Amino acid sequence: MTSPPQIVAWVLYYDAHAYLQTLSITIAMFSFLQGFAYGLLITCTPWLVIGMLNPRLALPYDPPRRWQVVVRYGLMLPFISVVLLILSLFGGLFGGGFNPSLFGWLVGLLAIPISLYVERRWSGWQTTQTRRQRQAQRQRAAAKRRAAKNRHQQEAGLHTLNPQHPPADADEIVLALCASKQRLLTAQRPDLALAADRIYTRYRHVNAVIASKFDPQEMTFERAITLVMQVCRSAVDDLHTMASLAHGTLSIDAEFVRRRLSREGERLATEERDALQRRLDLVTTTEQRLRELAGRIEAALTALDDTAVAVSAIETARPQASVAADQALHDLRRFSERVPSYGRDD
Repeated sequence: MTSPPQIVAWVLYYDAHAYLQTLSITIAMFSFLQGFAYGLLITCTPWLVIGMLNPRLALPYDPPRRWQVVVRYGLMLPFISVVLLILSLFGGLFGGGFNPSLFGWLVGLLAIPISLYVERRWSGWQTTQTRRQRQAQRQRAAAKRRAAKNRHQQEAGLHTLNPQHPPADADEIVLALCASKQRLLTAQRPDLALAADRIYTRYRHVNAVIASKFDPQEMTFERAITLVMQVCRSAVDDLHTMASLAHGTLSIDAEFVRRRLSREGERLATEERDALQRRLDLVTTTEQRLRELAGRIEAALTALDDTAVAVSAIETARPQASVAADQALHDLRRFSERVPSYGRDD
């Protein structure tokens, strides 16, 4: 049986052992802190010299400035090092004295390069996030402007195509219009995709008018439908060309280029300024070509409108009906024959 003096001795032994362990950990901590502060302090001067020669090597900021180098390596970091060194000297009260550890000294030597790497990565990530947010905001604003513009330009009675779900009775013309509209929407040009809805509306209307005036067994009906489809195919080809042109300039941010040229035009190098101007010229040329194609589509829509009006005015019960029908088809044929010449002129 253990006597009370033995119990007291064991308790004192374990208390002393725990105290010595805590003391050794505290001394090791202060030794590491002394080594870290000492290593950090002796690296401030080399980094100050490097920063004065080339601030970009010693600073994670953009643009770097020499006064920032002085504040960072001449004032802030030395002050932090001295404060840490003074605090670590309290370890001398516990028997450690001035005993910097090698591991703490090495960590102090590597503290500045590691902090520069981490700060640069963090700054780069923040810059990327900010750029993405601004680009998303610009895209949303541009989408709102285009939507408002489309609402103002949208014609009454316009039938809207859903490229993902074409109409159940869609023929080759309607399916081609859906594909063209999808390509233009993918190119972020809903203002141009509106032309597909306009062509589809005219196509439906003209076909309905022709079907109401002629019997499907008549030669005139077949001729009219063939000419209308030919005109619409030409318009679809123009839409495909517009989609290709829009995809080509999708990655060019014209507003960003204009801002750089207006804000930094004089400070940019000649090669960089010429490259930015060339990029802007590409956008301008493409927009001009898109306007020309839009004009051709407008001409096709006008031809379809003329045909619909002329055919709807026909009274098939009268003797002159065939003459009026032939005249309307003749006008439509003349337009469809001129369509290829537009392509050759371009």
